[in-house]
Amino acid sequence: MLRFEHITLLWALAAIPVFILLFIVYNRWRKRAIAALGDAHVVKQMIPEVSFSRPRVKFIFFLLAYAMLVIGMANPQIGSKMEEVKRKGADLMLLLDVSNSMLAEDLAPNRLENAKRAISQLIDNLHDDRIGIIVFAGQAYVQLPITTDYSAAKLFLNTINTNMVPTQGTAIGAAIDLGMRSFDFKNGTGKAIIILTDGENHEDDAVAAAKNAREKDVSVHVIGVGSPDGAPIPLYRNGQRAGFHTDNSGQTVVSKLNEDMAKEIAAAGGGAYVRATNASSGLNIVMDQIGKIQRKTYDSKSFKDYEDRFQIFLALALLFLVVEFFISNRKNLKLSRLKLFEVEES
Repeated sequence: MLRFEHITLLWALAAIPVFILLFIVYNRWRKRAIAALGDAHVVKQMIPEVSFSRPRVKFIFFLLAYAMLVIGMANPQIGSKMEEVKRKGADLMLLLDVSNSMLAEDLAPNRLENAKRAISQLIDNLHDDRIGIIVFAGQAYVQLPITTDYSAAKLFLNTINTNMVPTQGTAIGAAIDLGMRSFDFKNGTGKAIIILTDGENHEDDAVAAAKNAREKDVSVHVIGVGSPDGAPIPLYRNGQRAGFHTDNSGQTVVSKLNEDMAKEIAAAGGGAYVRATNASSGLNIVMDQIGKIQRKTYDSKSFKDYEDRFQIFLALALLFLVVEFFISNRKNLKLSRLKLFEVEES
């Protein structure tokens, strides 16, 4: 398996088209400047030692050296051995509410960012448990299937926003049902669902969905994100705040945490309910409950003994630079006078 230790450095390869464009512009300027001196054939006779093709060759070697240098700095690595790692953990599915009400700022900086920060801290504390992420508003979508790749989980988490679900609303029941379908019940590991929401469910019967999950030995825990007093929902246009959401009568809509609904869902799912605050996300309490569920050993394949291959590319870069250095912009007059294929007339 091939990977790059510093993959972000590969963005430097995007400079190659810029170099090519600059070289083309320079060549056109050079041709116009020579043409301004007079007839092109006469000018070439006046400067016989100047080569018009060698700069292109030198430029090609420069590009090759630059590309090899960037790839070498990114340090390509080859996984020389794959092994099966025995892990013992549980399957956790995180259900994150991304409806517009999650933009309310009764938690700093807002409910959604507060919840994402809590999930990020949860991921940092995981070891062998597998994790998946579902986002929901009026509909639910799998953002990240069950995985042990915590780096990927944090990467996907950072991309979550309220615009990724086109249908507004809060369909907690649909999210629970999707989470249940995302589990692999054949592996026998303990399973749990953690919902982060402000509890404003308007679309379906979330309590029934939680009961169904509990009947299949999946506990459903709820973290209430928001405050009972509530806060207005900011309205954004082109990335700029343009006021707050209003109802049909023009009154500002205040979104409040529906703790009764959140508690009812958690009770039906046999899980815990915790209200998040600016000081604590409450995930530690939920994880204490999840720590009691059954964990089973499972196999996970991974590459080990990655070997660095940067030396090859740095050596090629040096070789191309040396070749480029020794290619002169001037012709070799001795070689140019050598007429290997000219037939002498008697």
